[in-house]
Amino acid sequence: MLEIKNLCVSMDKKVLLKDINLVIQDGARHRLAGHNGSGKSTLVNTIAGDSDYIIDSGTITFNGKDITKENATTRALMGIFLGAQNVPEIPGLTILSFLKHSMAAHKHFETGKDLSMGEFLEKLDTAREKLNIPKEWLNRYVNVGFSGGERKRIMLLRLLLLQPKLAILDEPDSGADKVVQKQIIDIINSMPKTTFLFISHQDNFSSAIKITETTTLSNGKIVIQ
Repeated sequence: MLEIKNLCVSMDKKVLLKDINLVIQDGARHRLAGHNGSGKSTLVNTIAGDSDYIIDSGTITFNGKDITKENATTRALMGIFLGAQNVPEIPGLTILSFLKHSMAAHKHFETGKDLSMGEFLEKLDTAREKLNIPKEWLNRYVNVGFSGGERKRIMLLRLLLLQPKLAILDEPDSGADKVVQKQIIDIINSMPKTTFLFISHQDNFSSAIKITETTTLSNGKIVIQ
């Protein structure tokens, strides 16, 4: 699913990742571990295509294609989903509009066809009811006025609607109460066709997801165990 070779990453001329070699198998539940500042968030954001991080050397291959120089939009359309730890507020853009445009872009990229409003609303209602998300949330602006747990539920809604090939979740359990944490665990366990790469400091959460492999980082390098 994902292969990283000899990856070195910097920001503002400061080296953040050094010689990262990592393989994520198709269908894996792969955990990134390590202390704060070890490079975990830098790695997942680099995989997702965040332009703030400069790839100095190395390659990232996704589903057999070199995506090292692809931008974040292309990577997302190819099936890489990022559930970031700190998500921005977008005043003026409703959740309904955001989800509709996102799904339409993915369908057109994958099939060349347009997404009908009927198809969108049917899938949206199914996913929303599964997460017990009130319908009135859809007319609110993206992440504006939402609590940490509510933002996680909106992230899960996006995840269910897009059904990505690779879902990268940066501390999905952070800021979520036990009810939302259980929702996150249940959704991940209900998506066997999606490969997950996630960061978590909670062993109980990781155990519930039934992780298949753990990679530990320290000071921008992978710890050989």
